[in-house]
Amino acid sequence: LERNLEVAAWLAEAGHEPCSHGWRWEEVWRLGREAEKAHMEAAIRSIEASCGVRPKGWYCRYGPSVHTRELLLEVGGFVYDSDAYNDDLPYYVAVQGKRHLVVPYTFTYNDARFVAPQGFGSPGDFAETLKRGFDQLWDEGESHPRMMSIGLHPRLVGQAARSRALREVIEHMAAKGQVWFARRLDIAEWWHQNHESFER
Repeated sequence: LERNLEVAAWLAEAGHEPCSHGWRWEEVWRLGREAEKAHMEAAIRSIEASCGVRPKGWYCRYGPSVHTRELLLEVGGFVYDSDAYNDDLPYYVAVQGKRHLVVPYTFTYNDARFVAPQGFGSPGDFAETLKRGFDQLWDEGESHPRMMSIGLHPRLVGQAARSRALREVIEHMAAKGQVWFARRLDIAEWWHQNHESFER
């Protein structure tokens, strides 16, 4: 974002959430605790200077360290992290005796599978997988809450055929009605407001 301030300004203007993906594309679990904290603080400063708002969500590029969640509380200002792939709905964990929210991420509905060895073979595969997943969750949503995370990267889904597939998916979802297209921060804030604390 520091190298593309026009995009950073657009993110803020459009109301997108600048969740932090870390200061660098690095394996934070290889860093010492103080180095990880310093990198976390650098990421916060960079995003805040570039976008005008600090990140309230955190998601490590290559997975967290044993210290990451403690550091999120220590540094402060975070509403959630997405450093988990183990569930389909948000949940609370105890970190240093305090309640901390995890909004899980997934690779199931992620455009990174366009470049993965066993990923999407075509834009049609991508669209069909997302539509079928959504339809199943929609049916289940009659009796239980459901959330679908879709991971998108401009360099991947931004290609014309893939963008068309994404449009088809969004139109399919929107046609159902009563679908909430939400930022992760919005989901986290809703969860805090509507759920009692529980721990796993």
